[in-house]
Amino acid sequence: MAALLTLSPEEIRARRADAPKTRDREFAAANGISEAQLVAAYVGHGVTPVLADLDATMSIAMDLGEVMALTRNESCVHEKVGVYGNYRHGPHAGMIFNGDIDLRMFPKHWQHAFMVEREVEGGLRRSLQIFDAAGDAVHKIFLRDEAYVDAWEQAKRRNALPDPVAHLDVVPRRPTPAPKGDPAKAGTLREEWATMTDTHQFMGLTARLKMNRLGAYRIAGEPFVQRLDTNAVEQMFTAAQAQGLAIMVFVGNMGCIQIHSGPIHTLKPMGPWLNVLDPGFNLHLRLDHVAEVYAVDKPTKDGPAISVEAFDAEGAVIFQAFGVGRGDLACRPAWNDLVATLPRLEMVEA
Repeated sequence: MAALLTLSPEEIRARRADAPKTRDREFAAANGISEAQLVAAYVGHGVTPVLADLDATMSIAMDLGEVMALTRNESCVHEKVGVYGNYRHGPHAGMIFNGDIDLRMFPKHWQHAFMVEREVEGGLRRSLQIFDAAGDAVHKIFLRDEAYVDAWEQAKRRNALPDPVAHLDVVPRRPTPAPKGDPAKAGTLREEWATMTDTHQFMGLTARLKMNRLGAYRIAGEPFVQRLDTNAVEQMFTAAQAQGLAIMVFVGNMGCIQIHSGPIHTLKPMGPWLNVLDPGFNLHLRLDHVAEVYAVDKPTKDGPAISVEAFDAEGAVIFQAFGVGRGDLACRPAWNDLVATLPRLEMVEA
């Protein structure tokens, strides 16, 4: 959907008044606009545009005490409760690693930001919301502690844009890149894969070979990649819960990746959704969006890093899961054994 604004802010607010309980993302899609355009329509009505700069937004977040961080894609929503801190800035990426809040952020996709105040059941909800150039949500931060309302108000005054407008122009959404692999280079891929010493080297390897993640997985073959049945996703979460394993769950979009490290306690299927409903961590996963699943083995200097990775029908990553390899939560051998039990499919080169 190319979200091009055809409705005035007044028209958007009028339509929204007729559908107050519809989720923002669903309302925007149904009305042919982006979620950012829906939020912008309320500028002057509880919404304040602020500088969409990573350093600036992290400065706001670190002043708000315990918050709820939300990052999502089309198929999965990842929510974590914690405190922002230990922010590290880089020219192309920033990160937060502060106990419960673990983020990798890519500032070129942080194009629009708003401080949002909305009346909901139970009172006024305050959130800092960041969107990309197409108006899709990159990351959201929800205030939880009323003791930090003064800090919120100060941040709003300090960061508000000087000439806010309710009309927001966005660009058409970029399609998901098609899987890109070259069977003629499969031997080179496997040879270089075997020499990796860190999982982060994988993206450099695929870039050199002019492949992408899914394209490489489809041609790498064993022992590096094994294709799994799509039912393996629910089996993985269920087994991790039953065994009390701490796992790492990565969910993201082009602008932000959010990570949970810890056990899974409460799993609740609901229609097409598989939900994790734990104190401090919620996950909402559309199982019916899962089209391909892989068990992936990447060598590191500390031993194999084995992941379970799910993709949608367009080839976009839905989530990645790993065993935790550090501190009291370390569980990699047990995780590796769990992954080995998941149902396999025969690999077919694409």
